[in-house]
Amino acid sequence: MKVDFSEEKEIAPASGRLGVLISLVLLAAGLILTISSALLLNGVAFGIFLTFGILLLCICIVPVMGLRVVAPKEALVLVLFGSYYGTIRKEGFYLVNPFCTAVNPTAKNAPVSVSGGNIQLGASFNKKVSLKTMTLNNDKQKVNDQLGNPVIVGAVVIWRVENPTKAVFAVNNYKTFLSIQCDAVIRNVARLYAYDVGDDGSGETDADEKTLRGSTREVAERMRHELQERVNEAGLLVSDVQITHLSYAPEIASAMLQRQQAVAIIAARQKIVEGAVGMVEMALDKLSDNDVVELDEERKAAMVSNLLVVLCGNKDAQPIVNSGSIY
Repeated sequence: MKVDFSEEKEIAPASGRLGVLISLVLLAAGLILTISSALLLNGVAFGIFLTFGILLLCICIVPVMGLRVVAPKEALVLVLFGSYYGTIRKEGFYLVNPFCTAVNPTAKNAPVSVSGGNIQLGASFNKKVSLKTMTLNNDKQKVNDQLGNPVIVGAVVIWRVENPTKAVFAVNNYKTFLSIQCDAVIRNVARLYAYDVGDDGSGETDADEKTLRGSTREVAERMRHELQERVNEAGLLVSDVQITHLSYAPEIASAMLQRQQAVAIIAARQKIVEGAVGMVEMALDKLSDNDVVELDEERKAAMVSNLLVVLCGNKDAQPIVNSGSIY
């Protein structure tokens, strides 16, 4: 029968205290039968009581094998003889089928030292699935933006396991799956945006244009939405994606810095020229309104030229005092 892992089967097993009690009763009964057979009985009765005593001592271990402890924000996915048995989500101390084994492909078995060497402990109680909110710090990777410029992008993903059954059975390793999908989403979304406004070299800018640098929140939200669609099948929930690093790749960083400096210089010069023209116009109007001096068109042009040179120059102008007539 095919199992639909999208519908989780949550089980409520018996209390672990019951398992401890059963184990203690079997242990006590086994010890009583064993000791009684040695002290009070002989012949056939001795063999029967001794056999049952040893059998009970061996069986008392079985309930202990079924004891499971589930902490808050943890889940235990159980498999019985290769078939999905159920999932325990609620914290507590439980007694489950002793032959059930827990499954978690991301769990790292604790090493146990034996005769100077290390072996891996594959106990099922080490394989709980954490339901806590976790952080994936995605490594910086080189991608291409909308214009083909190589850029370096790094991101942090806030996520948690929403469906532990799907996380365990739907993919081989849900942590590795999330990391690979995050790389793919960053590459796919980055190619839809230019790094900055005006990167095409046309000099034209659009205030509504979305870019990697200027629209970080919008880009990150688009990454989160696309990543969520990709990891739904693994039972994961992506809470947030934050871009932690964004820069040009080293091979073009110097050229792009020069371009940014040129754009800044042009913008500054434009402001200087606009201010200088306004000041020259104001000076001519004041001279004319106050009848300070009357200038013909040729003299006005010379004055405008001199004022623009003084106001727009990079260096301080050297004044020259005219002691004669301007005509």
